[in-house]
Amino acid sequence: MKILIDNGHGKETPGKRSPDSTFFEWQFNREIATRVREALVNEGYDAERIVTTDEDVSLMERCHRVNAVCQQLGRKNVVLISIHANAAGKGNWSTARGWTGWVAKQASANSRLLAQLLYDQALLMGYKGNRSVPPTHYWQADFAIIKRTLCPAVLTENLFYDNAEDLAILKSETGKSNIVQIHVDAIKRYVNDFMH
Repeated sequence: MKILIDNGHGKETPGKRSPDSTFFEWQFNREIATRVREALVNEGYDAERIVTTDEDVSLMERCHRVNAVCQQLGRKNVVLISIHANAAGKGNWSTARGWTGWVAKQASANSRLLAQLLYDQALLMGYKGNRSVPPTHYWQADFAIIKRTLCPAVLTENLFYDNAEDLAILKSETGKSNIVQIHVDAIKRYVNDFMH
């Protein structure tokens, strides 16, 4: 199983920072993606980041890179996780908190399964937040990276960087380690328990 990891946005993407400018989403996404990949590779999994530069890469190009791997290996042998952090305050502080995983509206059963596994791990870490959670434990939207790729795909929004309490978690080593662990544990369960 080839595990593809996408880190959203780039250093030139406008906005995408905490209201106090102490947190930049592109940096966080890349740090988490790098650590998730390293943890998986160290345990013998075939994991690869699809964007390794600090600059942004267009969604069309990201999807092209994923689909090229799918065409080479077969879509059932590939899975994609796109790592992000959330915001709700349009540049101001917000009250929204918590972790969410997203699949496309017409997502495959495997996409939905992985999203549920990811949410289960986030819940174990205490990152439910303060918003209502769908009974499925995943949210749905047609974000390009999960709609236009051929393999099972989930986009994670790892807490809110415009909420002061979530931001403190995102900036802490404990918080970062927990978020890495959420991804690693869920991916391992998906590959080991459901893909054989």
